[in-house]
Amino acid sequence: MTRNKAKGFTLMEVMIAMAILAIALVSIFQLQSQSISMATDSRFMTTAALLAQSKMVEVETASSLSNKSENGDFGSDYPQYAWHLEIGDTQLLQFKKIEVTVTNKLFARRGTYNLILYKKAGL
Repeated sequence: MTRNKAKGFTLMEVMIAMAILAIALVSIFQLQSQSISMATDSRFMTTAALLAQSKMVEVETASSLSNKSENGDFGSDYPQYAWHLEIGDTQLLQFKKIEVTVTNKLFARRGTYNLILYKKAGL
């Protein structure tokens, strides 16, 4: 008595293959999502650092460093970015603390970049 073996896949083999495929696709989509998120964060950090440095140069080239607090934005070139400037005293009387904070209005979290400089007053 010989048995006729049908050619093809069993239901169990198809289900296992589909499960492996589903796990692989979920992993790939998650990695892609993380990659996009990291690229967005990297773009923010680069842009915010350059904008903070440009604002810091403006403050450094000013004739005097009096204590003050100011807010502003970067105009139509970077409409989603805003800056906050804080100039204050330090424990050492001859130095001033200059702090520039750049924020991105579109980021709910991790959208802030701080740049701090200590400069000798009168120079």
